[in-house]
Amino acid sequence: MKRKNNKGDAAKPEVEVSEAPGAKPDFAEKVRSFVAEWTVTILLLVFGTALLLQAFVVPTSSMEDTVLVGDHMIVDKLAYSPHSGLGAALLPYTPIKRGDIIVFKYPVNPKENYVKRVVGVPGDRLHLVNRDLYINGHKAVEPYVVHKIPYPNEYRDNFPLAPPDGLVMERGMDMLQANVQGGELVVPQGYYFAMGDNRDNSLDSRYWGLVPQDNIVGKPTVIFWSYDATTEELTDPNFISLDHLLDMTLNFFSKTRWRRTLMCIRGYPLK
Repeated sequence: MKRKNNKGDAAKPEVEVSEAPGAKPDFAEKVRSFVAEWTVTILLLVFGTALLLQAFVVPTSSMEDTVLVGDHMIVDKLAYSPHSGLGAALLPYTPIKRGDIIVFKYPVNPKENYVKRVVGVPGDRLHLVNRDLYINGHKAVEPYVVHKIPYPNEYRDNFPLAPPDGLVMERGMDMLQANVQGGELVVPQGYYFAMGDNRDNSLDSRYWGLVPQDNIVGKPTVIFWSYDATTEELTDPNFISLDHLLDMTLNFFSKTRWRRTLMCIRGYPLK
């Protein structure tokens, strides 16, 4: 059906109107629309996950009892402020503070992610005396710290004054040579000192040195699943061991720590 112009109206192009105004798009059009919509959705999901959030599983006991081996966490990758740029001025980033729990690329092997607590920020002077942490001359209050090894260790418990033991790596030795002043470790700009809450059983900055700011991935926010697994199962070089897969199949309900589901992870204001 063709629409005619009224007399005296300016000339208008004739528009072809469908004889079946309720006609549905053909099958090919539906397929194209479906594929386009889901492609955009998947791209947005992948993009958002890669840039904003990251899943992380805790493989070791160094942060007990705050986080446990087998805790699966969501890491906020936009929590902390970048060094500079437009994002630093416009987005609601926060500075890294003492007491924050962070996920970072292990400085010795950046392919591995570690989780520890920041106890020293740039400019801080710190040391330990008989396991107690002192920051800028004051004994720190650390209610989250646990001590599970009864016997003492001079270097571990009296860092950095005691002679380093055999666990100290090259980066740790470099830190001791470059950043110890007056019996205290002075944290330089652009770096952080991190330790585990399981203070006697934590391979941390005392042994492998400072955490560069560029290595920090983000801040863990919530535990979305916690499963009672071993370090060996979670650090299997084949990503997931057959034994671990079988164990989850047989014991999913009994070994899931249901009380930790959706548990929020918060830092502690350390002064």
